[in-house]
Amino acid sequence: MNKKEWFESLRNPETKKPMPLISFPCVQKLGITVGQLVTDSKMQADGICAMAECSPSSAAVSMMDLSVEAEAFGAAVRFSDIEVPTVTKALIADIEEAEDLVLPEVGAGRTALFADAIRQAKARITDRPVLAGVIGPFSLAGRLLDMTEIMIYCYTDEEMVEAVLEKCTQFISGYIGLLKEAGADGIVMAEPAAGLLSPQLNAQFSIPYVKRILDDHRSDDFALIYHNCGNVVPLMEDILTLDADAYHFGNAIDLPELAKQIPDDVMFMGNIDPVGILSRATAEETYKVTMELLEKLGGKPNFLLSSGCDVPAMAKLENIEAFYKASADYYGR
Repeated sequence: MNKKEWFESLRNPETKKPMPLISFPCVQKLGITVGQLVTDSKMQADGICAMAECSPSSAAVSMMDLSVEAEAFGAAVRFSDIEVPTVTKALIADIEEAEDLVLPEVGAGRTALFADAIRQAKARITDRPVLAGVIGPFSLAGRLLDMTEIMIYCYTDEEMVEAVLEKCTQFISGYIGLLKEAGADGIVMAEPAAGLLSPQLNAQFSIPYVKRILDDHRSDDFALIYHNCGNVVPLMEDILTLDADAYHFGNAIDLPELAKQIPDDVMFMGNIDPVGILSRATAEETYKVTMELLEKLGGKPNFLLSSGCDVPAMAKLENIEAFYKASADYYGR
């Protein structure tokens, strides 16, 4: 993939297509469960391809299962027929356990399976980039330490948090390398837990580690997209120092207002509510809300319409169609 050409196409209203984080609804197309999807590479590839075939998206995006990396470290994960897998309990409780935490081999757990799904999907999808989803370092550390506890440890035990972050950073970077070898054209790194941090803590416990990972993989043919669906408004100054190729934001913030902080040469994406709108609203409401966002931001070349976060498996397919129709109608004027 020529990254520069792809991003230029995203700025051109004649070729602009939205890029929602939409993969899990493929279970409705394939007639399978989420549990089956996240444990079978062929089903994942079939799902990625199924959504690409029925969706005029600017990129195909793999499953955003944020339990995969934690499971590779040994965390217990609960699977469901209709929901994304979740980590069930903390793996680390003190500095000794943090220091003894074994860095998994690249490909451990289901990471090899997810890479194989990318390999299969990439062989079949030739009309758009194929992007892989990965978790961010602070969000992974929160799953290993427990999200409530890590917020306390940031104040009471910085050494332990940093010890875990170091291993998370190394593993995520290695995992991205595996996805790259499998043919991924880029990654969407989800760092939602950082949205809970103050600017000072975000600058200490998230930004430097994310930047190290992105710096490891910068190239002319690999897209680096940073996702944070938390309250990023007070964090934007530091977030922009990551120098990602694009930034993806959630519906927790007023995106038109946030856009005032984003330079015109920086691509940003978002932020239709994946639950309240794409899953629960009517198709008419979805179309209306999507068009309202486009009326505010669609004229900015550096804005790309997307969902605010990963779209749930059971989101209404008619709402997804209404989302795409609003985009086609707006840019087709």
